Amino acid sequence: MSERVTINPITRLEGHGKIEIFLDDQGQVENAFWQVVELRGFERLCLGRPAEEMTRIAPNICGVCPSAHHMAATKALDALYGVDPTPTAKLLRQLEYNAFYLEDHFIHFFFLAAPDFVMGPDAPPGERNILGIIAKLGKDIGSRVIEVRKRNRNIIKLLFGKAPHPEGGLPGGVSRGITEEERKWIKDTAEYSIEFAKFALELFKDLVLDNKSYLDLILNQAYNLKTYYMALVDENNRVSFYDGKVRVVDPQGREFALFDPQDYAEHIGEWVEPWTYVKLNYLKKIGWKGLIEGDDTALYRVAPLARLNVADGMATPLAQHEYENMFDRLGGKPAHHTLAMHWARLICALQAAEHNWIIANHPLLTSKDIRNMNLRLKRIGVGCVEAPRGTLFHHYETDGQGLLTKVNLIVATQNNAAPICLSVKKAAQGFVEGPVVKEGLLNRVEMAFRAYDPCLGCATHAWPGQIPLTINIREKDGRLVRTIKRP
Repeated sequence: MSERVTINPITRLEGHGKIEIFLDDQGQVENAFWQVVELRGFERLCLGRPAEEMTRIAPNICGVCPSAHHMAATKALDALYGVDPTPTAKLLRQLEYNAFYLEDHFIHFFFLAAPDFVMGPDAPPGERNILGIIAKLGKDIGSRVIEVRKRNRNIIKLLFGKAPHPEGGLPGGVSRGITEEERKWIKDTAEYSIEFAKFALELFKDLVLDNKSYLDLILNQAYNLKTYYMALVDENNRVSFYDGKVRVVDPQGREFALFDPQDYAEHIGEWVEPWTYVKLNYLKKIGWKGLIEGDDTALYRVAPLARLNVADGMATPLAQHEYENMFDRLGGKPAHHTLAMHWARLICALQAAEHNWIIANHPLLTSKDIRNMNLRLKRIGVGCVEAPRGTLFHHYETDGQGLLTKVNLIVATQNNAAPICLSVKKAAQGFVEGPVVKEGLLNRVEMAFRAYDPCLGCATHAWPGQIPLTINIREKDGRLVRTIKRP
């Protein structure tokens, strides 16, 4: 008789989800499902509202990536009103966005990812957290993480009003500029961030890459998934966070598509399965072929590793050196090692810090020309940014009065949803055997999705729908007697 192993709730991510692992009669993993069990409805809730409200609504979708949603919304409004931001406004937007990248990537690495490597995947759950890291490595680590995040969040607060839910982006520009005095501490923050990013990379090399058991874990086939990859690139096919074209490469690293973000619907399809509230994306020109990997798949991945696989290089020199080092160590590109996401994430943080140092020294940064007011309602606008978790699209359409008639959000976790399902299944098949499974092995299954840094709150927007209710009735000894479900 087959058995089922449930991980509920899954841990160290934003949102609510669970993993169901199904065993065959021999106790081997037959299948595994990563399920998103919460439902939001932002696409439908926003209809009928003035389009300009989206820059205030979108940051409240999620407290983890508010700047990404705010920036995508701002760029969608640029397109909707047919207006380009001024050069200074673009610099200020990028400055804020890089600061957000830094604080976001560092909180993921140190709070969510590092416990699995610093403390070890088999460490007791009560120790496998940031407090365990501080206890093992010293309080200085915690202090430096707090300091780098504090300094960069102060940039976000200065430019866009609030760090948790920014509001400074406007069609054609931003709401405030900066002074020469403010430039000085912004430059200091950029320099501090560069040094911290270099420190974080050296820490990763010392604790993970120089530890054979951890390096073997990264290279383990249970964490290897062969897919297409998607990310934004600049005009030279380098990693870009704020704007550019969307590039897709195949599992061998060959360019498959290069398109303007406004044409996303010609390339991205959305598939619905009854067991999850997150849609599963695929490449339209290939067509849905199910949850498979390899040369015949239609699935693609986004997020830090995808950025580096898609691009021909980084946009800043120190990050470029680390980019080359990573692919040398991993045996070339594209690299399909899911756990290498953590390494790529730190390289992206280094680029963000370097770019902010460049911006902090730009002569136009303190110009008063911060908004282009030549607004002309076009009724359709698409905004795209490379969110920390991957490529993010906001698509708005309005009536003649600027009231929203269509809102479509394709978020990074939705882009990654199908590959996450496959990653969880491969990890379960690689580490789980029999109905009695040690917690450390189940944590290895969680590590397969944790590398993507999924954000389930903004990824769930199927509508209409209702939350499924499941009631399990058990005997005193825990034996399941009856299950009652509401579809």
